[in-house]
Amino acid sequence: MDDALDHIAAYHVRTKHFSRRYARGPGFLDWETQPDPFRAFAGARRIALPLRQGAETPPLRALEQCAPAPLDPDGLGLFLELALGLSAWKEVGEARWALRNNPSSGNLHPTEGWVILPPLAGIGRGPGLYHYAPFHHALEERCRLDAMPAALPPGAFLLALSSIPWREAWKYGERALRYCQHDAGHALAAASYAAACLGWHLRALTAPGDEDLAALLGLDRPESCHRFEPEHPDLIALVSPVPLAEPVLRPVTGEWAGEANVLSPDHEVWEVIGQALARSEKPLTPPAPSPPSFPSPPLPGGDEAAGAIIRRRRSAQAMDGVTGMGRDAFLRLLAATLPDQGRVPWRSWPWAARLSLVLFVHRVEGMAPGLYALVRDPDARERLRADCDRRFLWERAVPDLPLYRLADGDFSWVATEVSCTQSIAGRGAFSLGMLADFDRTLAEEGQWAYRRLFWEAGMIGQVLYLEATAAGLSGTGIGCYHDDEVHDLLGLPPGGGPWQSLYHFTVGGAVEDTRIATRPAYGHLSPAGSPP
Repeated sequence: MDDALDHIAAYHVRTKHFSRRYARGPGFLDWETQPDPFRAFAGARRIALPLRQGAETPPLRALEQCAPAPLDPDGLGLFLELALGLSAWKEVGEARWALRNNPSSGNLHPTEGWVILPPLAGIGRGPGLYHYAPFHHALEERCRLDAMPAALPPGAFLLALSSIPWREAWKYGERALRYCQHDAGHALAAASYAAACLGWHLRALTAPGDEDLAALLGLDRPESCHRFEPEHPDLIALVSPVPLAEPVLRPVTGEWAGEANVLSPDHEVWEVIGQALARSEKPLTPPAPSPPSFPSPPLPGGDEAAGAIIRRRRSAQAMDGVTGMGRDAFLRLLAATLPDQGRVPWRSWPWAARLSLVLFVHRVEGMAPGLYALVRDPDARERLRADCDRRFLWERAVPDLPLYRLADGDFSWVATEVSCTQSIAGRGAFSLGMLADFDRTLAEEGQWAYRRLFWEAGMIGQVLYLEATAAGLSGTGIGCYHDDEVHDLLGLPPGGGPWQSLYHFTVGGAVEDTRIATRPAYGHLSPAGSPP
């Protein structure tokens, strides 16, 4: 296999899984070199944030009606905890590991969070760039800025996300870049929900390029990482009390402090990941126009606080094969994935929807078991239908959603088979694959849009996680699937043609492992606690 990539699509093809051959990865897991999941900057000033796990948050169904809270340490602490903070510790024997409010592939957490703040009492007397340290629930001051990178009104600040691919590559090898981008989307959606809990609006910026964002975050500086643990910029978002036009960012200067910790004592280098990042580098562009909005039907539901749902979310490790899902909860979950620009988290998403959902319905009350499609982009329906198996029915399943019944029958084994024979895909209430309008997106937006397609998949994933949790069920993302076998199932052209499956997901009744104990998220910060 030629190691040189001439296009980002070549990376995608190279990292496909097949039943007869999986993408290249490590031959075994070297637990001695497992990356530290917590980045820290030695020598940087650390500012502890208030921990407000008892603070009231609005119901998940009322986030858009929440009045804005002031930007202060209390609000910032709650925002970062709900977006990127710890949700629990798990223990079995001598093993102990943390869970977080933002989901991650393999719980490896390549995503790092940053805030650029104006002068703020209790944080800093001048503007600054801060790294969020979830273990300590604290900010680390990386740079005392001479000025903010944009003129922002009172109460507004910037949130940025970056990825450390080595954390995923340690386990997943060449396919790791896909999972880093999933996790950036998970984190963006998690931040959108967290901001809305405080009445804040969060919107990803479309103009900044990777080079400028790396300079803004100091990721191009030698002390920012170990040479085999490079950190790559993902995106930057504006957080504000009211919706604002996209600001123009300018270069900044300031006084830098801190040196990044080394995450592993040894490394296996996967050169194709660096090549893929180079091919998908985002250039500086004009701000993109607002995308079409797909108004979704009302989402009635319970009044449980959003904060409680966010903290309770878990990734199921197994499904019981018995628990089903009510029809109303199922349709509410699907409606929440539609790109309604007036709803959280989609008001944070500035690009057009390019993913549709292919659903394997197993146990949903009032829905015949079978294969369905939720077409999230109206412009894609006729092209997708023309490219799929001509025997599919394409019958409207419900009046209020673009949900189509394709074929009847028991697809539980098929769902299992295409998801790397993982039974969790066939033993839930339903599972799904996210199908991207791949060629069109890259042709219209450039190779960098490969990454944003995965961000969109991660955004959908976080919606599914929270909606499943709110319904009393569990979900889990599935990154291992046989790419082209999914395409063959749908009757798509060889290799998927212009369509590509990017992420799978399942929802159902979780089987709990009673051997694993759960400990409080921040018990190690209490006076009686001890660091794990």
